[in-house]
Amino acid sequence: MRVLILSQHFWPETFRINEVAESLIAAGCEVTVLTGQPNYPEGRIFDGYRAAGLAVETHPSGYRIHRVPLCPRGAGGAKRLVANYLSFLTAASVLGPWSLRGRHFDVIFVYGTSPILQAIAGIVLKHVKRARLVTWVQDLWPQSLEVTGFVRSPQLLGAVASVVRWIYRRNDLLLVQSQAFEPPVRAMAGATPVEYHPNPGELAFSAPAGTGPAALTLPEGFNVVFAGNFGTVQALETVVEAAALLRDRADLSPGIRIVMVGSGSRGAWLEAEIARRGLDNLVLAGRFPPQAMPGLLDQAAAVLVSLNRGEILSQTVPSKVQAYLAAGRPIIASLDGEGARVVEAAGAGIAVTAEDAAALAEGILRLHAMTPQTRQALGDAGRRYYERHFAPEALAARLAARFQQLVVGSRGDWPFTDAQDKQSP
Repeated sequence: MRVLILSQHFWPETFRINEVAESLIAAGCEVTVLTGQPNYPEGRIFDGYRAAGLAVETHPSGYRIHRVPLCPRGAGGAKRLVANYLSFLTAASVLGPWSLRGRHFDVIFVYGTSPILQAIAGIVLKHVKRARLVTWVQDLWPQSLEVTGFVRSPQLLGAVASVVRWIYRRNDLLLVQSQAFEPPVRAMAGATPVEYHPNPGELAFSAPAGTGPAALTLPEGFNVVFAGNFGTVQALETVVEAAALLRDRADLSPGIRIVMVGSGSRGAWLEAEIARRGLDNLVLAGRFPPQAMPGLLDQAAAVLVSLNRGEILSQTVPSKVQAYLAAGRPIIASLDGEGARVVEAAGAGIAVTAEDAAALAEGILRLHAMTPQTRQALGDAGRRYYERHFAPEALAARLAARFQQLVVGSRGDWPFTDAQDKQSP
């Protein structure tokens, strides 16, 4: 099975699709990647690459990566982001077929992070290569534009919806990362089948807990670790306010500390708030590679995931949820909808209402008051749920089998999880 992965972001940038490529190879697929020049998250082109470069390199694992030019994201701003997105779309559509000349593929697999417009390049390649086209929808459009405030005009949102509808209906299969994505995507997809395929856990967590490298040693105490992006939808105001509430109730929360591992656009704001409010129980620990996360999370007393309120966010399962389940640590989830449902279905921790700092602080106190044995039982339940639903090896095998079925001619529904998987805890 010859698979071309189309993704604006790829190694050495840190995205889940990197490991999906490795898992597909292990499942017997021949993988090639078409991507841009790495520049995320800092916004500058990585050393050894050129923004205007058109090149082919070999990944350390042995597969080929074709890179097209793009405009780097820069320090931020809407104009630079639009230029970044559109430059990749144009280069992948025009220069991608030339870079891939002479190569034949059975499936074009689009990693559909925002913006979904990159799937237009997949449509071009589908016709040039006479291959099946599968897009893995990671964000709902145009809803994502509306919830982030990036676009407010109803007319423009309607125009984007028309384009998304056009894209969806030119796919042979649409995969969605959340069960809650199925109805809205299916409503726009026409005759294109829509199926649930969750984001898998990280391969680093396939090893037993505690075997990863300890890139950071957490201090003594009850460390609640938040790992991931410091962005606009992570409800960081709620985390800061919860830390302030815990500080003010130090008699009930001795040794409780929230450790923020990662980076992002709101990192400077977080640092300023910690200094302004004197929050010595909220620590910025820096950014670490995925390979270091098992060893780091294994030291956590609990792990934290948070999102803003909103219909689209309630339909999303943040990818860190899978990592937390795999780590076998109790979870405090400050979010609504599908993400909270997964944590509760797994029996892996406590879910509280999104953007409710008091409820988040109370949830942390509840975990702190539990015995170590009770917290470990929550973590163990999460790990079992992860192995049943999110193990990367099993999901890759199912994905490769679905590709094979699609290539031989079937376009009908063939769900990745059976009814028992969807209903069982």
